[in-house]
Amino acid sequence: MARTVTQTVARTVARTGAHVGRTLIVTNDFPPRPGGIQSFVHALAVRRPPGSVVVYAPRWPGDGEFDACQPYEVVRHPGKLMLPTRDVARRAARLVEPGTTVVFGAAAPLGLLAPTLRAAGAERVIMLTHGHEASWARLPIARDLLRRIGEHADIVTYLGPYTHAHLTTQIPEDKLVRLAPGVDTALFRPGAGGDQVRAALGLTGRPVVVCVSRLVSRKGQDMLIKAWPLVLGRVPDAALLLVGGGPARKSLERAAAEYHGSVVITGAVPWSALPAHYDAGDVFAMPCRTRLAGIDVEGLGIVYLEASATGLPVVAGSSGGAPDAVRHGDTGLVVDGGDERDIAAALLTLLQDPAAARAMGARGRDWIEREWTWNQVAARFATLLLDRRSGVA
Repeated sequence: MARTVTQTVARTVARTGAHVGRTLIVTNDFPPRPGGIQSFVHALAVRRPPGSVVVYAPRWPGDGEFDACQPYEVVRHPGKLMLPTRDVARRAARLVEPGTTVVFGAAAPLGLLAPTLRAAGAERVIMLTHGHEASWARLPIARDLLRRIGEHADIVTYLGPYTHAHLTTQIPEDKLVRLAPGVDTALFRPGAGGDQVRAALGLTGRPVVVCVSRLVSRKGQDMLIKAWPLVLGRVPDAALLLVGGGPARKSLERAAAEYHGSVVITGAVPWSALPAHYDAGDVFAMPCRTRLAGIDVEGLGIVYLEASATGLPVVAGSSGGAPDAVRHGDTGLVVDGGDERDIAAALLTLLQDPAAARAMGARGRDWIEREWTWNQVAARFATLLLDRRSGVA
């Protein structure tokens, strides 16, 4: 896969006469810390030509082993969080060489460092955005900061229609370019090891609804548990498999205790084990919901794409940009993540008609292969790095 992307970049360079220069990625979100943004930023970095990328990111348990396996240099900040302080600016500036393109893994808040990095020799600045920047655009103080961040960018990316609509209120349209995450379809695929996971968890032969995500309120695992008695009333042998760690784990375990083993919470699992855990399900569900007056919102939801790549029909919440990752009625169903009856109805629709559910999952896999592969995303990113526009105010 990486070879194909490298060849694509080489052809683009040959056609345009451009030079593949140094790219410095400055990001709080990076493996081995788990999460969708972390996976997104790493996937972009690893598909660039070897030696052309330097990543500046915070420390995280296990980072030494992870960094040693990468085809690019990783410079770790001493702490687990980077803020736009003088210390972080100074450390990042040391990594800038003349002509460097700086990519911020998330525009807010580290994009505030852009003027300092330009002064250090950065030629261009590209800022990636996710769901939280769209929330910033709605808040009085935060939107002013977002506008300042955008003023110092050449290109600002967005995930889909939802994030685009909010970002355009603070960032000029001509700076915005769509760049959504992709999926490694060789890893996330039907037959990725789900039978072994089912056997290990005692779920063999049962209809399984799986949710792979961080255990936080927005993701909706609590609503799946609230909906579960309605599901069990019609499909009594069904099992709910919640995969992931997070602050809501203890409360979820208390809520699930009364269901006598039909709800299994694994806790965090290694990234390498995620494809098998998706594959352990018959249906994927993450009924996310918007919280805190619109501040806590789903930007897209790469888990829906990974589930589709694994051949599962998807049940998604209607929060933010989540519906952009599902073709309602074709690859999955979009529900009100705050309504357990709506969630249960969608799950029962799929669990009670396994043939239709499998067909929906197959259409999802086909959609991912056509439009959401990492080869396609990496080629778009390569084009952005070669784009010579200057959008600086």
